[in-house]
Amino acid sequence: GPSSSRHSKRYVGARALSSRRHAVASRVVLGRFPDVIIEQLQQRLFSRAVAPLELFFDLVFVFAIGQLSHYLTENLNWRGLAETLVLLVGVFGVWSYTSFEVTLAHARRAHVQRVMLAVMAIGLFMNAAITHAFDDRPLAFVFPMLLIQIGRTALSAIPSAPTPLLRKQYTIVLRWQLLSAPLWIAGALADSEARFWLWVAAATLDLAGTWLAHPWPGRKLMSQHVAFDGEHMLERLRLFLIIALGEVVLTSGRAIAGAQVDWMVFMSGAFALAILVSLWAVYFSGSDRLVTDHFDRTNDQILAARLGINGMVVIVAGLVTLAVANEIAIAHPIERPSPFLAVLMSGGAVAYLLTQVWYLRFVTGRIPRSRVAGVFALVAA
Repeated sequence: GPSSSRHSKRYVGARALSSRRHAVASRVVLGRFPDVIIEQLQQRLFSRAVAPLELFFDLVFVFAIGQLSHYLTENLNWRGLAETLVLLVGVFGVWSYTSFEVTLAHARRAHVQRVMLAVMAIGLFMNAAITHAFDDRPLAFVFPMLLIQIGRTALSAIPSAPTPLLRKQYTIVLRWQLLSAPLWIAGALADSEARFWLWVAAATLDLAGTWLAHPWPGRKLMSQHVAFDGEHMLERLRLFLIIALGEVVLTSGRAIAGAQVDWMVFMSGAFALAILVSLWAVYFSGSDRLVTDHFDRTNDQILAARLGINGMVVIVAGLVTLAVANEIAIAHPIERPSPFLAVLMSGGAVAYLLTQVWYLRFVTGRIPRSRVAGVFALVAA
């Protein structure tokens, strides 16, 4: 009736007045801070959700993690493990650098979407070549990887960097990528033995650049107070962790499906699942809250994200080895495991836990004793 209509108009008018007052107050308060602080506050208040295209983009790397597991299964020795880790450095570098740039630039912008779709298309061919990279198709792996890394940095990251500081930093990243590129190319053109050592050197150089924030004479990255949506990057890392955990599920499931069902297979499968659930719970039921709190408090979101990326490559390596060890243990439950297989199984879980110990030490200033106890238990076993 007329009375309810008047009340509704008063309510709408009050909401509009309140919104205008809030906007004015925000401008007054934020006007007292430098622009960079305002940008950082806005990033924290309006952290962007992961876009559907980012989830679609990750599917290419679901395939990549499966390819890495398959390669290690087919090359089950120390040399095969080292080759798998080299390939992982290349693959994870493509994912992490692209995801970092997308977080910085916003996935809903048209040029960012074009970059992601291009990386997906080229990355699919790179990942398809993983299982033959060390034999007859090395260029099929290396060429797409370098095209993505160098092309994305030169044609997208540098021109679209939001600040001069980040533009200079991306220029230095490009220099590091150009330093390692000749090693990747020379390895692809060399025989298998020389290729291994050239690619180990290239992967080591790429990994050192990532872990050390690409230092350069006369320059050091000072990322405090740089506007960055750290919570968005944290969510991207969570999703990649789930991809790696999912690979353990898939390999275990395939092994159970292909084995003759008996009590030994059942026990091996149940044990593999128990390990996986424990590793999932260690992060998502405890560590995740501490990490999120740190991202809320820190004034260096880029540093926190960088260290998260550094740790994730080790965690993914551990989960790939665990996936392969579970698959073999389920398929051959009554055979005595070789020392190498035992190292894969316990070493994968140890790498997962030790990385959390390292990162939580950075986040909280304390060493999480429960994770350390878990490491000692796995080593003793």
